Amino acid sequence: MTGVNRKLQLTARRRRALFFGLTLSSAVLASLLMLDILNANGLTFAERLALPLFFILFTWIAGAFWTAIAGFCIRLIGRDPAVLHAADVDGRPITTRTALIMCTYNEDVEHVTACVESIWKSLQAQPEQAQFDFFILSDTRKPDIAQAEERAWKALVRRHNARGRIFYRRRAQNTSRKAGNVADFVRTWGGGYDNMVVLDADSVMSGSTLVTLARLLDANPQVGLIQTLPSPAGRATLFARLQQFAARLNSQMLSSGLAFWQLSECNYWGHNAIMRVQPFAQHCALPRLPGSEPFGGEILSHDFVEAALLRRAGYEVWMVPDLGGSWEQVPSNLIDFAARDRRWCQGNLQHLGVMPLKGLHWVSRIHMLTGVLAYATSPLWLAVLVLSSWVTCQEALHGYQYFEPGTYSLFPSWPEYRTGEIALLLTITLVVLLLPKALGAILALANRAQRQAFGGTRNILKSLLAEQLFSMMLAPAMMIFHSSFVLQTLSGIVVKWDAQARDDRGISLREALIRMKWHIGIGLVWGAVILAFAPKFIWWMAPVLIGLLISAPITMWTNRTTLGQKARERGYFLIPEETNPPQELIAGEAVNAQEHHDTDEEHHPVPVQAPLHMEAAPFDRYTWREAYEWRPAARRARIAETRARHAVN
Repeated sequence: MTGVNRKLQLTARRRRALFFGLTLSSAVLASLLMLDILNANGLTFAERLALPLFFILFTWIAGAFWTAIAGFCIRLIGRDPAVLHAADVDGRPITTRTALIMCTYNEDVEHVTACVESIWKSLQAQPEQAQFDFFILSDTRKPDIAQAEERAWKALVRRHNARGRIFYRRRAQNTSRKAGNVADFVRTWGGGYDNMVVLDADSVMSGSTLVTLARLLDANPQVGLIQTLPSPAGRATLFARLQQFAARLNSQMLSSGLAFWQLSECNYWGHNAIMRVQPFAQHCALPRLPGSEPFGGEILSHDFVEAALLRRAGYEVWMVPDLGGSWEQVPSNLIDFAARDRRWCQGNLQHLGVMPLKGLHWVSRIHMLTGVLAYATSPLWLAVLVLSSWVTCQEALHGYQYFEPGTYSLFPSWPEYRTGEIALLLTITLVVLLLPKALGAILALANRAQRQAFGGTRNILKSLLAEQLFSMMLAPAMMIFHSSFVLQTLSGIVVKWDAQARDDRGISLREALIRMKWHIGIGLVWGAVILAFAPKFIWWMAPVLIGLLISAPITMWTNRTTLGQKARERGYFLIPEETNPPQELIAGEAVNAQEHHDTDEEHHPVPVQAPLHMEAAPFDRYTWREAYEWRPAARRARIAETRARHAVN
């Protein structure tokens, strides 16, 4: 480990002061404008409740807006001088050994094998391929799937003559889920490797990207983890292609914006990232949270916490936005997308109990808070919409009081309407919400190669408009889903952590109606109340109500692969992986499942065990008094003492 980089610290302070200053200033100004509008005729109790919620929500969208602005400027300039760049290590020899570890749990064997084979074939084309081994770490509970996994692994080894290079291990007990699976690898074989690349069962990475990641770690001994930007690809339903297009168009810009202010305190997303094994073993064993589930017990969303623990130990955590060759898949329909979010919601809300852990960098706490708000903002939006509907219905029911009760006056108190302020606030909100997507499209249109990769100018523009329309229709359904997930977690309902659905399965209208019954019911009751008491307000609420009422048919409709294929044929939602498919994705689709056969007589060597000690430290967190102690000098001394205890020797 090297000493503190004072130049990097100064850059971080300036950039974060700019980012958070702009974000909070935007929210304050918008909230003052809202206060002026509401205060024109006196604040009601409901309006007083809505105002702080509005401030929180506008802060949330303003943060995304200024992140996009920062990323847009960086992509226009072409390079951020303060972050890691792949080009800086081109041609550097690799002196370390890296294990690629793919965690599986009751997954489709053919799909997993295709991903492994694609990665391995790409890696074998690199001169540095001898520095890498591959581990398939199975937590599968179903015996038939486990047997198929082992047969597929043996066939894979035989096809590529990879004995002693590709290994398969199935745990007897899947303790602590994926985090426990990775920890078991570290405790068993971690000592034999300097680095490890963590992969999900749907991850694909190119050999050149893997080599570059190893070079970046070699060149930067102070770095503990480097996160790539996984691009979604490979799904064919209309819903999945919408997600792929939106993410592919904007993700590089947004990740550049995140790296702009996060710098060496970036986050870890749980896969498609490289990290040092020794520091991970020493500092990233997860503590068990006090209390019972869902907020206590084992930490579910382990990635944010592991990044925070590495940073607490003094290691830098970076993201490299300009490094391609990293892919993942998205759920193929809204139901499976929501099911994944249900798991993530509980895991992220659980971070409320991790945030007070002593010694964490404040940006690591911001990551956890952001993860919480990713779901908590939905019930806040719902509360604001309900309160606005309540106020409007109350005013329509009782009318405006031109004379104050108990007073005697010859002149009435006429209502004031701040039309100009209302139009200004609405315009500002629309700009903050919609401009980031437009900036992503501008970057694609301004670059000839990117423009062609997305299908040309016309296809980009029509896809952008169509994606925005679908997003507006799907947003109310996701708001209700996320609100219910937050309420379920707060009520103590524990999620079941099943394997993720990764195929292009269809959703029948019956299943959609069953899953969306509350959405439709809420839309019907909400719309009926507004029509009964304030019918003129129905047009203002129409986008939300229509989205709820059509949630079942839109879910069924967008999950169809036939519509996804027709959209592709007409140039909608094209992404570079479709117009010019990388060899890694083509190879993955071409795997022949019939080759998965083997004989019991074949011998496959087991890697020599090289155990590392990995044990969680006691869960030591701040008390309320310590966390909010006002004396800066005492607080700084306490933080420095805590970090020194966890620092690398």
